[in-house]
Amino acid sequence: MKSKKLTQILFVVYFVVLSWIILFKMELDISLLCKMNLRSVNLIPFAGSLLVNGRVDVSEIILNIVAFIPFGVYISMLDRRQNILIKALPIAGVSLLYEIIQYVFRIGASDITDLLGNTLGGILGILFFALSYKVLENKIYKVFNTIALTGTILVVCFLGLLSFTNAY
Repeated sequence: MKSKKLTQILFVVYFVVLSWIILFKMELDISLLCKMNLRSVNLIPFAGSLLVNGRVDVSEIILNIVAFIPFGVYISMLDRRQNILIKALPIAGVSLLYEIIQYVFRIGASDITDLLGNTLGGILGILFFALSYKVLENKIYKVFNTIALTGTILVVCFLGLLSFTNAY
């Protein structure tokens, strides 16, 4: 039970950090976000992400996938028994919600590629947990919580330092 509580807390911290990165662009001054006035929609998969200055660039897609892998791991840790589709639905739903919020509040470009990359990342996280569970069995919760706690502390410290240095 103690392990599940830690997982829940780490998931909430992850979700807050993910939202801050995606929606608030790691900005501490929300008034700057309001000045962005960026509203666009791309419904053609991989159209905007692949060509940057006439070159193929998949870094944004890879970052989206990597950012959502923990989402799939956390969903799986919190309810291991659900099938992959049931676990993937909230991941896709949150990603869609992020895209809608960016459009409505004019704080970013809404892109189907982001939705696909985010969902793929979550599914990879689900699969990674399932494969790891076969190897580690019940020890997986302790191992993953230890890794997640360490990673969370490092990410929060890094983002705090980054925000502090950007503010001054």
